[in-house]
Amino acid sequence: MQRICNSLCAAVSLLLVFAVFSCEKAIFPDEDESGATNGNLRVSVYQIEQMPFASMTRGSQTRAAFTRSAVTDYCNRLNFAIYDMDGTRVKQVNQTSDKAGFGTASFSLEEGEYQLVVVAHSSNGNPTMTNPQKIQFSNSLGYTDTFLYYTTVTVTEEHQTLPVSLERIVSMCRFVMNDAIPAGVIKLEFYYTGGSGSFSATTGLGNVASKQKMTFSVTAGQSGTQYDLYTFLHQQDDDITLKVTAYDGSDNVLFERDFDVPMTRRKITRLSGDFFTGDPSASGDVGVTININGDWDGQTDVTY
Repeated sequence: MQRICNSLCAAVSLLLVFAVFSCEKAIFPDEDESGATNGNLRVSVYQIEQMPFASMTRGSQTRAAFTRSAVTDYCNRLNFAIYDMDGTRVKQVNQTSDKAGFGTASFSLEEGEYQLVVVAHSSNGNPTMTNPQKIQFSNSLGYTDTFLYYTTVTVTEEHQTLPVSLERIVSMCRFVMNDAIPAGVIKLEFYYTGGSGSFSATTGLGNVASKQKMTFSVTAGQSGTQYDLYTFLHQQDDDITLKVTAYDGSDNVLFERDFDVPMTRRKITRLSGDFFTGDPSASGDVGVTININGDWDGQTDVTY
């Protein structure tokens, strides 16, 4: 009798497992590099919105045809993520530029409607992409020029290739020190608030109040150095509060200044001046083929 009862319990448990899986779309683990070998959805990056930072002119230049090297000029990581329409992640493919197939990912999906998110960047790892409404970078990963593509796609049994073009979604503060770095200074820390380290894939806007930090090793005697700080703004125009601190080898503070920096989405604010020899009282208010479209929308020059 006990044996029959055990057998019935096992059968019921097995039927419950089958029932659960029959009602839900399968959730697949992350895959690196190319994804499914014979997927029914192929995503290829064909364009990235990017001109070199040194070239600030937009214009009537004819863009060169897409090549793999064109993508690697502007990012070394690509993240492709598929979500169902409720925002549950179904599949993710992470790629680095040193591997073959960079720029194209294939997915094997059930028929239905999905959200597709593609992120291009050069951070030290992959952002957290569990939720398409909060794609999160961190201080440990670092913040870099970042590009986004988002769409909804209908998947059928037919194979399809989706060419995608990514758009820049960050703002940059380019901090320039005209004077030489003094003896004893080995590290600069840039701590800034007012922006966001995460963004919504549907809007490209920042959505948390982050405390961002970037640290750079420096050498005494260097002059004219520049440091690029990235953030995702919450709106088109906003300010960030920036604290710049110079440390010695024992983490003692040798110099420190504060700035309020005006920022615009997809634009560069170039903040320049004499940091070490200037007047500290001047601190404060300062007047799935991938194509990445990389023109910055402009640059604002501010002297401190």
